[in-house]
Amino acid sequence: MSEENNNDVQNLPGVGAATAEKLVSSGYHDMLSIAVASPGQLVDSTGVSEAVARKMINAARDNMNMGFETGTEVMVRRGQVIKISCGCSSFNTLLGGGFETGAIVECFGEFGSGKTQIGHVLAVQLLKAYPNASVVYIDTENTFRPERIEQLARAAELDVEDTLSKIIVARAYNSDHQMLLAEKVDGLIKEQGKDVKLLVVDSLTAHFRAEFIGRGTLAERQQKLNRHMHTLGRLSSSNNMCVFVTNQVMSKPDQFFGDPTTAIGGHVVAHASTFRIYLRKGKKGTRVAKLIDAPNLPDGECVFEVVEGGLNDV
Repeated sequence: MSEENNNDVQNLPGVGAATAEKLVSSGYHDMLSIAVASPGQLVDSTGVSEAVARKMINAARDNMNMGFETGTEVMVRRGQVIKISCGCSSFNTLLGGGFETGAIVECFGEFGSGKTQIGHVLAVQLLKAYPNASVVYIDTENTFRPERIEQLARAAELDVEDTLSKIIVARAYNSDHQMLLAEKVDGLIKEQGKDVKLLVVDSLTAHFRAEFIGRGTLAERQQKLNRHMHTLGRLSSSNNMCVFVTNQVMSKPDQFFGDPTTAIGGHVVAHASTFRIYLRKGKKGTRVAKLIDAPNLPDGECVFEVVEGGLNDV
């Protein structure tokens, strides 16, 4: 963290050395991160009163001059968006050129539909296009395989050791640990100088689904999941990174017609995700990707296959 950012945080009303240290350890390194936080988040992180938290947020927003802007200014900012290729032209076309930074992309589907494969492929394709970038991979189901990265790196004509060294992997053992790891990504960027352009969470809901069982715990689970999604959203927008999350599915027992498959997490995950892709198995070992939600793209689908070198058009 830079000295300038440290001074900025300490200049806020109600922030002394101890409070500034708590803010930094919780991922609030600069004015922007505090300006976009909620009073409840700052109260939980620092122990200050809600009134003091509101003063800190308002002062940070005044300092950042946050408010309205023209569509032209938004368009200029959109020029900084990076499109990460997945190595499959039809898939890239479906997403308007690739997986966007500054957004959360959710892929959901049954086991074997290709969710984890896409996470591995995106990591290698990003490092091929941007050799100085880094990837963070939060693994909740013990599915990250360096051997698969090695295959993909060789196919992309990349140095295997160099590629693996730029992928920072963390195994999450429960939902609290998963949320903590996401909050620590800011520290990798600010303190260690990592240029993280891709964050993979595979899978998003596995721990939440296992720990909160029954309808009586549903409200608590969704509230916790909502906080986690907001953290991921803040990371994507403030650091111009692509957050790629995989999601499990379930079958709706009350649906008698059409595909009963639906994603875990309900409306909380659906509303927080910028792009939503439904993956399913196709004929003869192929996979089908269906874009079901995007802010600027029409619904559509493509067929691809998973091979040793990555993803191929069919």
